Amino acid sequence: MISRRLIRVKAFQVLYAHFTAGEQSITKAENELFFSIEKTYDLYFSLMLLVLDTVEKSRQKMEAAKQKRMPTPEDLKPNTRFVDNQLIQQLERNLHLHQHADRKKLSWVNHPELVTAFYQHLTESDMYKEYMSQDNTDYAADKKFVARIFTNLLVHFEDLHQELEEMSIFWNDDLEFVISIIAKSLRKFKPNSDEHVTFLPQFKDEEDREFARQLVRKVLVQQADTQEIVAGFIQNWDVERVAHTDLLIMNMALTELMQFPSIPVKVTLDEYIDIAKYYSTQKSNTFINGILDKATAQLRQEGRIQKQGRGLMGEV
Repeated sequence: MISRRLIRVKAFQVLYAHFTAGEQSITKAENELFFSIEKTYDLYFSLMLLVLDTVEKSRQKMEAAKQKRMPTPEDLKPNTRFVDNQLIQQLERNLHLHQHADRKKLSWVNHPELVTAFYQHLTESDMYKEYMSQDNTDYAADKKFVARIFTNLLVHFEDLHQELEEMSIFWNDDLEFVISIIAKSLRKFKPNSDEHVTFLPQFKDEEDREFARQLVRKVLVQQADTQEIVAGFIQNWDVERVAHTDLLIMNMALTELMQFPSIPVKVTLDEYIDIAKYYSTQKSNTFINGILDKATAQLRQEGRIQKQGRGLMGEV
């Protein structure tokens, strides 16, 4: 489930911390990268568990209402559309979800206030009220509603953003990406799906896993070379005065251009320029773009960018 884009972002974060702390160990940087990626995979399952806990909160509320001294007709015969949602029930029975949660000890049991707050946020939403007011729903409607819980409500739930920042430093920038992957994962479910539906693996394939490992390793090994290249294109500036984030982004981009022959030049440049938009200022982004364009042209001319593989015959 981890995309190449997120691998690059995670590598950037780990390398920035590595250089800031003055670390020298390549193995330590690699281990931190894979730990960060593993935490993102845990968040993927944790968010699904949060929604299931919200469903359980709804059941508890209905049961408590029935136990009132003088329950109303609505208390005695509540609207159970949400708790009876067919996709929700499939998730509650899913073995992969619960086996991973048990193995990694994932739970919101220590965060009851968050579950309660999200339950209130959900039940007060127009989306929920519309869904609950329908005369009848089919599997497609149930599935669409659950997907919207993630993409329309959970992603913008400020309490969750704050909680995640406190729970793990590795989750600061992951929420939007992980929710998009959950929405994609839910499409696998069909009306006849059983408890054996599997969710996405941590990496798409072994090639992506190795890309993550080699990216961190090669950036560290090639740092002196790439920094010298950058320095050659900085006019009237001392390389030491360039922001650490900007310098790291350029070092990563140049390393990937020269050391990963199967990745097209345009893909590499587009990826790191987008990362610069997020992690650098607008002025820095323009600066990085300009330096990388000049450096790429020179490296092509010197034959230091060599691309090979399917669809790359015309690239050098």
